[in-house]
Amino acid sequence: MNNENEQIDLFGNADLNIKKEIEDLRKQVEYHNMRYHQLDDPEISDYEYDKLTQKLRNLESLHPEYVVTTSPTQKVGSGIKNIFSEVKHNVVMQSLQDVFSFEEVEDFVNKLNLEYGQNLEYVVETKVDGLSVSLEYENGILKVGSTRGDGVIGEDVTQNLKVIASIPHELKTSDTIEVRGEVYLPRKEFERINSELEKEGKAILANPRNAAAGTLRQLNNELVKSRNLSIYVFNVQKSSSKTFNTHSESLVYCKNVGINVIPYSKVCTSVTEVLEEIKRIGTIREDLDFDIDGAVVKINDLNLRQEIGSTSKVPKWAVAYKYPPEKKETKILDIIVNVGRTGQVTPMAVLEPVRVAGSLISRATLHNFDYLKLKDIKINDTCIVQKAGDVIPEIAEIIPSKRTGIEREFDVPTDCPVCGEELEKDENTVALRCTNSECPALIYRSILHFVSRDAMDITGFGEAIVDRFISLGYIKDISDIYYIEYDMIEKLDRFDKKSATNLINSIEKSKQNELGRLIFGLGIRHIGKKSAQVLSENFNDIYDISNATVEDILKLSDFGEIMAVSVVEFFKKPKTIEIIEKLQEAGVNLKSSKKEVKSNILDSMSIVVTGSFDNYSREDIVKLIETNSGKFSNSVSKKTDMVIAGEAAGSKLKKAEDLGVKVISLDEFLKLIENI
Repeated sequence: MNNENEQIDLFGNADLNIKKEIEDLRKQVEYHNMRYHQLDDPEISDYEYDKLTQKLRNLESLHPEYVVTTSPTQKVGSGIKNIFSEVKHNVVMQSLQDVFSFEEVEDFVNKLNLEYGQNLEYVVETKVDGLSVSLEYENGILKVGSTRGDGVIGEDVTQNLKVIASIPHELKTSDTIEVRGEVYLPRKEFERINSELEKEGKAILANPRNAAAGTLRQLNNELVKSRNLSIYVFNVQKSSSKTFNTHSESLVYCKNVGINVIPYSKVCTSVTEVLEEIKRIGTIREDLDFDIDGAVVKINDLNLRQEIGSTSKVPKWAVAYKYPPEKKETKILDIIVNVGRTGQVTPMAVLEPVRVAGSLISRATLHNFDYLKLKDIKINDTCIVQKAGDVIPEIAEIIPSKRTGIEREFDVPTDCPVCGEELEKDENTVALRCTNSECPALIYRSILHFVSRDAMDITGFGEAIVDRFISLGYIKDISDIYYIEYDMIEKLDRFDKKSATNLINSIEKSKQNELGRLIFGLGIRHIGKKSAQVLSENFNDIYDISNATVEDILKLSDFGEIMAVSVVEFFKKPKTIEIIEKLQEAGVNLKSSKKEVKSNILDSMSIVVTGSFDNYSREDIVKLIETNSGKFSNSVSKKTDMVIAGEAAGSKLKKAEDLGVKVISLDEFLKLIENI
């Protein structure tokens, strides 16, 4: 039997298994990217996600023949919102290589010491958990502030950054300089905001990091100001006025000119010192007034950094040590269930309150009912709660040795706890789901989502009003919002002529929203803001989307099979058809903001761009491809129709030649699209 297996391996099945493992890992990482960046609804902690990504990165390192440019390990950041202007960074804002053990830190330091000298200096800093931004000062005046975005292109959030008290509008110098920092929400502000939201009966913020990122990327300047965000600057990106020899020297300069620099930053001269500082930061992290998700170790000598260099994604002269999730012991007082806007029924543990990673935790997600069996979780159990700082806390394990006999199993519901409808098992996941379109919980959450700022943005339509209108029978689905009349609400308590008029005007105004907002507001499973916008830009109207096939949608950028199937199934539902008809009758805009199309000469062609070009940026060429109905691709394969090659075209050009893919110059491409 062993001989047979060995023979199979000789024919490459072992390699095929590795390739499949890499592909499966990519799908998992891409799925969790989608949950985090597009749906704002992560299913796993940062720590678990980082470990998953590291496993993929290690396998790709061992098997470079399977590395593709579309792999999530080759990308930086999360893209940008279309509500802000784009900013091209003067210096690429890279991410950092994560490590999870002291051995990996030791290897990093020893390797650099061996290659570049034994007396190297390293700086160890707290890794603030927030949103990375760039601040550009011209002659000492703040001119532009932007988010990291994808590392190359970010969002112009200058006006929002200017209302953050710790960001100076003018430096104590007339120098021109660009710095990078982390915008964060102080823990005391996080607790204050959540306390106010709880009193108002509104949904509380999940964690300080998401709250900071979400706040800074709002159009409401007053909301940003009220949240009292802060910043710590940790790097000088570029300076046309000053020259620095070391990182620590640049931080001293920043502090002297009025910039709020990272408070915990120590220069170390040995691997022992580096590890001791990482451990020290780990012991004080709970006492800090801001969240951290690690400690950064970086070379202090700036000239040496240039010599060491970077990969396409991370610098080779720095690593980020990630602390394991903080864990605390507590009791499970009860298990309750929630019904989400998509109908998914999720168990949640009610806990004896305990402070974890700076937050007072009284509830923890239990993910799904299979998770209860997997972890052997019972009501009244003593458990270990962990929180990686960026997701709702979860139960890591239970402690059977502390059971006293009063523990009891949780009975998995067979019916929806809100409407009583029989629950259905989701085909693709372990989830139970209520499919009753008239379930009050689904209606309530779907309407809250529909009127939210990122969807139809109907001002004044808060939780209390939604709850009241449902109980009065005014609203049975989202389309009923557009049939509410002034007389129906002016007579209600807490409404007067002004508030009633304002609400009606806000509803009326939302009818003119672009289609992307409406699609997002419909609450299609797996479809976030970005993918909703992609749909609106590639179809004429909502009816075109309704008639699209899975194959049609798979042609769109960033759409996988799960998302495509979800869209097609959603628009087949009789209830969806009914809602669209009612929206159309009410005068809600159903037409798209479809991308400008000049010609169909490149229709369905997959085109790769490689190298550099005079007078044309990569983005310019991509736009020309898309406006002539072509599809831009990052990687060359047998399915590639054409490669546009410029100066210093590298591996993509070679692969195209090996595969026999057509290669043309930019001039040839321009002539092709001009001669239509």
